[in-house]
Amino acid sequence: MSQPAPPNAPELSRIIDVRHMEDGPLTLSATPEECAKLARRFDLVRVITLTAILRLMREGTKVNVAGKLVADIVQPCAVSAEDMAVTINEPLAFRFVPAADVAVFAPDEELEITEEDCDEIAYEGGRFDLGEAVAQSLGLAIDPFLTGPGAEQVRTSGLLSEENTSPFAALAALKKDK
Repeated sequence: MSQPAPPNAPELSRIIDVRHMEDGPLTLSATPEECAKLARRFDLVRVITLTAILRLMREGTKVNVAGKLVADIVQPCAVSAEDMAVTINEPLAFRFVPAADVAVFAPDEELEITEEDCDEIAYEGGRFDLGEAVAQSLGLAIDPFLTGPGAEQVRTSGLLSEENTSPFAALAALKKDK
């Protein structure tokens, strides 16, 4: 059902050919090498595991995908930079549609986007990359402002106070503490 990715493919690539796919369940798991590449892409300390449990349903040339993304990652605290283990468990729902079926709007035309419109991913040539869609979903699920228990200590030390808006002020505050 899925084909091997070309050498210059995204970090997590699983090519699906609409003409030969079967409706039904599919489990997509990232290899350790793919996890390492995804960690670099999303500025994470590490992606330990990533699995997407999906159900593909074809409607002519359109393919609906529903399921969930489960990943164990390690990311730095946004304040203290300490490593934090995080489990992501996110529902997934998107639709792959032929590029010819995607509406094109004029730049100044006002349009209303529905929830269903936001989940459409255009593809060309009868093939789409399910792995890249899952990778992008991981990127959206990561909390960019995640803070851990050490964040409060950094805040109360004066390093992130309103007065210390420059790195030099933060260094001066550290010097005073010694």
